[in-house]
Amino acid sequence: MVVPFAPGGGTDVIARHLAARMSDSLKRQIAVDNRAGANGIVGTENVARAPADGYTLLFVSSPHSVNPALYPKLPYDTVRDFAPVSMAATSPYVLVVHASLPVRSIKELIALAKAQQGQIDYGSGGSGSSAHLATELFNQMAGVKLREIPYKGAGPALTAVLSGQVAVVFGNALTVKPHIQSGRLRALGIASPKRSAAAPDLPTIAESGVPGYSADAVLGLLAPARTPRPVVTLLNAEVHKAMRVADMAEAMKNVGVEIALSTPEEFGQLIESEIQRWGKVVRTLNLKVE
Repeated sequence: MVVPFAPGGGTDVIARHLAARMSDSLKRQIAVDNRAGANGIVGTENVARAPADGYTLLFVSSPHSVNPALYPKLPYDTVRDFAPVSMAATSPYVLVVHASLPVRSIKELIALAKAQQGQIDYGSGGSGSSAHLATELFNQMAGVKLREIPYKGAGPALTAVLSGQVAVVFGNALTVKPHIQSGRLRALGIASPKRSAAAPDLPTIAESGVPGYSADAVLGLLAPARTPRPVVTLLNAEVHKAMRVADMAEAMKNVGVEIALSTPEEFGQLIESEIQRWGKVVRTLNLKVE
């Protein structure tokens, strides 16, 4: 199971939970192979070129659907070179503000941002990062202009909002939780289509004044294109079985994600719709990464 990111990140942690439980069920060891580089492109290309026999798999997250618009020349076709197996989970982002910002809801933030267009700063992990695109989608859909201050990664961006250098950030639910509890940050809304079981009192951004807004990360399993259908069907069943193991829900809650399963067709359709959605955001921003 190739993870196209460095060890220890959220995608890697979820993949390792899944691989361990699939190994138990299949009675065959599934090794997790981290092939990091170029926003996931290095590992993804490795799987695109692998034999289509079901023995090499790819665990992806949102960059898989963003890269086609962000990078002008990919060494693979994001849709045609892969056989979707199943969704596994979604990882919601939370819109948080520094405690000093005088807003307590999404509607209040929108009102303040419209009154101070271009004057309220937000932190991002750099051009094309998840936080950057999530915030720019929010800007587009809410009709506001929060101003980007890019940092070298999600960690420094979170540090910036904690110190008050910027006022707003979209953060991973798990990493922002202790700072919300301490009162240093204030959570205004969650960027998923529905409320999270881990924070049922936190409203979605969509229900708080930005209808249709969603920017949670989608994680799932792919195989190389032309993998035989019986193999894809077997792997889909094994993903579903693994994610339903008794302790899996608690394990996923501990890393701030929600279990979300699908058929191969549903996952493929979701990837294509995500490519269209994020492509529109990237084109509006005129972003390109060489």
